[in-house]
Amino acid sequence: MRTKFACADFTFPLLSHPHALDLIAILGFTGVDLGLFEQRSHLWPSKEFKNPVASGRKLQRALADRGLVAADVFLQMRPDFAPFAINQPSASRRRKARDWFLRTLEYAAAVGSRHVTTLPGVLFTEEGREASLARSASELAWRVAQSKAAGLVFGVEAHVGSIAATPEEAAGLVRLVPGLTLTLDYTHFTRIGVPDDRIEPLVPHASHVHTRGACRGRLQCNFSQNTIYYPRMLAALHRNGYRGWLGVEYIWMDWEHCNESDNVSETLVLRDFLRATAAKL
Repeated sequence: MRTKFACADFTFPLLSHPHALDLIAILGFTGVDLGLFEQRSHLWPSKEFKNPVASGRKLQRALADRGLVAADVFLQMRPDFAPFAINQPSASRRRKARDWFLRTLEYAAAVGSRHVTTLPGVLFTEEGREASLARSASELAWRVAQSKAAGLVFGVEAHVGSIAATPEEAAGLVRLVPGLTLTLDYTHFTRIGVPDDRIEPLVPHASHVHTRGACRGRLQCNFSQNTIYYPRMLAALHRNGYRGWLGVEYIWMDWEHCNESDNVSETLVLRDFLRATAAKL
């Protein structure tokens, strides 16, 4: 199986962004998953979007200087998922979310990424699942159309706390929205005790993949504690003709025990394991 590996720039938040890119290049990666995370990453959309094309082109040059390319641009508008969820009941907040998504497309094109990611929305309990899901599907369909018009691939990451918190809910969302793909991350399902065989049906819908160690109760853990059987996942990707990036996405923040790993070492351990395993397929 031919593989290409990306490392997230937000894996190393205590470094400056240029130094994080330096480290990613030193570690031997060729791709970078770029986090546009308001108030919690190097790249804040509110700053980058003042001139998204100029900002994207500047970053593209910084990547090229290090022999790197952008693998994905991942937009999150707040650390809390709900205030600017794409399916917010507030029309004004949905308009802002749409505006920032359009700017993300401009930014991604300028930085040279062919893929963008957002979150799928959340359940607003005051209105019920059916209404929240319908609004999420409508907003995702709009994003699929806008991405296609821009010549980019759009994926959503089904995650802990989202309206697609289980593999079955994620599959249902894909069925509701023609053309929708997944930025597939097993760890969000593993954390709640979902076995690999329930997650695997999502593989055909993957346009981008995140990997890290995880186990029941831990969204992120060291590889020695990991319970995801990555050889099976890679075999499923191979069977389905996956040609996208494998992103190694360790994060470091005081949430879900994600500040308890040596991200440099764990990133290399997992990357090398995935590389050696994929080479046998």
